[in-house]
Amino acid sequence: MISKFNYKNVLFLIALCFSIQGFSQNNRKERKIVKAVDKHEANAIELIKKSVNINSGTMNFEGVREVGSLFKKELDKLGFETKLTDGSAYGRAGHLIATRTGKRGPKFLMIGHLDTVFELESPLQEYRMLNDSIMKGPGVADMKGGDVIIILAMQALKDAGVLDDMSIEIVMTGDEEKSGDPLELSKKDLIDAAKRADIALGFENGDNNPKTIVVSRRGSADWQLKVTGNPAHSSQIFTEAIGSGAIYETSRILNEFYVQLSKEKDLTFNPGFIIGGTTLKPDTDGTGGHAFGKTNVVSQETIVRGDLRAVSLDQLVKAKETMMKIVSENYPKTKAELIFSKGAYPPLTKTEGNIKLLGYFNTVSQDLGFGSVTAVNPRNAGAADISFTSEYVDMAIDGLGLTGGGGDHTINETGNLNTVATQAKITAVLMYRLVNSKL
Repeated sequence: MISKFNYKNVLFLIALCFSIQGFSQNNRKERKIVKAVDKHEANAIELIKKSVNINSGTMNFEGVREVGSLFKKELDKLGFETKLTDGSAYGRAGHLIATRTGKRGPKFLMIGHLDTVFELESPLQEYRMLNDSIMKGPGVADMKGGDVIIILAMQALKDAGVLDDMSIEIVMTGDEEKSGDPLELSKKDLIDAAKRADIALGFENGDNNPKTIVVSRRGSADWQLKVTGNPAHSSQIFTEAIGSGAIYETSRILNEFYVQLSKEKDLTFNPGFIIGGTTLKPDTDGTGGHAFGKTNVVSQETIVRGDLRAVSLDQLVKAKETMMKIVSENYPKTKAELIFSKGAYPPLTKTEGNIKLLGYFNTVSQDLGFGSVTAVNPRNAGAADISFTSEYVDMAIDGLGLTGGGGDHTINETGNLNTVATQAKITAVLMYRLVNSKL
């Protein structure tokens, strides 16, 4: 077997193999893979329906584990070594991990998640077919459909007699929608798997367009700005002794954020919450609070909470440095402190390897008659678990899940079941070619 270190030096040669291999009618293995997907498609759709009807809101630990057990049984049948982990150390249900060790080729990491945003109190609890292909239901697209596509692709590879050749680790997390704390424990299994892998495949639903694939995702970090000033009668504002007050200093900082960073491509920073005045009583959950102040009193303190989204680690670091510098250049008699959260989702940085993997995926899609596939605009793709692989794998793409619906995270979430077989076929043939390319 080629080691991960050596594999980095030869992966680029696969592109040539893809261009000459193609999907030929003489390629019996690829035909078997495609036929196997068609054979098992109906069962896969029934599995989606069954899983969607199990409430697995992140904080419904019993439901998350039930969905994990459901998918575990399917992977057990395919010869994976499976386990459901205990998430009590980070306050969540835990994850489903399944592994197989093959004879050759790259090591694959396939990523899904068991939880949804629909908790037990949600009005959306069961699926409903809107027509013969569009299913409305909690988590149908985000992302139980994607989880089942993973299982369907594995079933097809097994039926074609090629699964035993592959080294695959599947991680379906139980807290993607609301990560456990501390994050380093919540994502440890995923990160450890990434360190063992060469290629990461994520089965989120991307931007719900089957003609696009995610090669980069913006990371997300929360921030909090605390500003203090000297309280006094408003007639004394701007004097040497009193200065400008907390609200003026806050407005300066937020305006400079906008002036200096708003033109940066794919970078956003949103102040979503602000209170200020003479005294503050913020809520403990950070989502609101009470401020007392009068029109004739210089403000003493403000609090602003927001998020920062960047498309690469380098962009994230530079943005934080710029924001910290702005905060340090205070108006007279004011002080400001900017605090970034520790539990942040990193960006999935667009790399040469990711672009190449998209190229291979696009070639397979066209060879199978499904048309070309292009990269998603990262502004249309939020944070996701695959971002935690960015520092470790040679290639990564996301958005391979059930697509074509809409209304994610709302009671109108839908998914197009016609894309289940399509995505499974492309995934399975892609993996087969990556393993069997003649380097």
